[in-house]
Amino acid sequence: MSLQLGKPREELAAWHGQPIFDPMDEVHDMADTAAIMENLDLIISVDTSTAHLAGGLARPVWMVSRWDACWRWGDDGESTPWYPTMRIFRSQERSFKPVLAQVGAALREWCKNWRA
Repeated sequence: MSLQLGKPREELAAWHGQPIFDPMDEVHDMADTAAIMENLDLIISVDTSTAHLAGGLARPVWMVSRWDACWRWGDDGESTPWYPTMRIFRSQERSFKPVLAQVGAALREWCKNWRA
C-alpha cells in the first residue's frame, strides 16, 4: 500500500513489479490519512509528515533516515523519545541501498512473528 501524495505519486504508474494498492484518490486531508493508518499493522516511511503522523498516532512505524539525519532523531540508536512506537533505520552512507536491505531483512523477520 502506498500513502504517497503529490507529484512523486505519479512514479507509481511506471512501477511494473508487485502491484501496489493506492487508496489516495479518496484522501483529502491528514485526517483521511490517519484513518487509513489506524487500520495498518506497520507503516514504513522516510522522514516525512507520514512518519510524524504515524508516530503521533502511536502506530508502529519504521522510519528510514538519511545519513545526515535531522537533529530530532539524534546521532544514533533505533528509537526516539518523540515517538515511542517508532523504529529508526539509519543510513550510514549516502546510498539508501544498505539501509533498505536492513529494512527488508527486518520486515521478513517481522512477518514471521506478526500476529493480527
